[in-house]
Amino acid sequence: MQEEGEGIMPEAVQIVGIGGSTRADSTAEKALRIALAEAVRRGARVRLISGPDLVLPLYEYAAAERSERAKALVDAVSSADGLMIATPAYHGSLSGMVKNALDYMEELRTDRRPYFSGRAVGCISVAGGWQAAASAVAALRTTVHALRGWPTPLGATINTETTSFDADGRVNDPRVAERLELVAEQVVEFALMRRALRSQQMKAPALRDLSTSTTTRATRSGRAVDNKLPKPLTPPRAAL
Repeated sequence: MQEEGEGIMPEAVQIVGIGGSTRADSTAEKALRIALAEAVRRGARVRLISGPDLVLPLYEYAAAERSERAKALVDAVSSADGLMIATPAYHGSLSGMVKNALDYMEELRTDRRPYFSGRAVGCISVAGGWQAAASAVAALRTTVHALRGWPTPLGATINTETTSFDADGRVNDPRVAERLELVAEQVVEFALMRRALRSQQMKAPALRDLSTSTTTRATRSGRAVDNKLPKPLTPPRAAL
């Protein structure tokens, strides 16, 4: 797990990047580093979890113990204000290593912010073709939704048949770099807006009470669920 850098803000938002492959400096990891560098430029603190840090035991819900790497991953996500996830496309979907890491988010089911709740998640996929890249990022966005995260409006897909990275991690296509930077921009901006909203809620009792009443959670069968949802609107009766 690597602390990549921090911006100049005294209380900067924390952005965690997860992804890559078992291969050091994989294409997915290089893409993630570009996005994290943009987050730093925008004043965020960032942490990269990739390569060996993602080589984890297959997630088992009932396991009594967790590895130190698994604990570090879960702790990092719990404290994050935003996330960026990069996966290589394996057979049209996200890699098993990345999916297994996301399965460990079940450990956050009773966290103060269950799973990815209240956080933007930038999704990045890398593949040797547009079809696999598109299906992988779609699968990643679906998983993020299931974990209650907010996928950013823009996701980045990278086709390695037309795009390459040099030894220093620079990408040969400025349009790809621009998309990765925009993903980072959206994650950081969302995190800052959420922080500003929480600050307003703490200062205004009415807003704080409203927030509490709409986000109250209960635990059923060991899983956190919303227990105060708006009632569905009753449609007007059709005129006879």
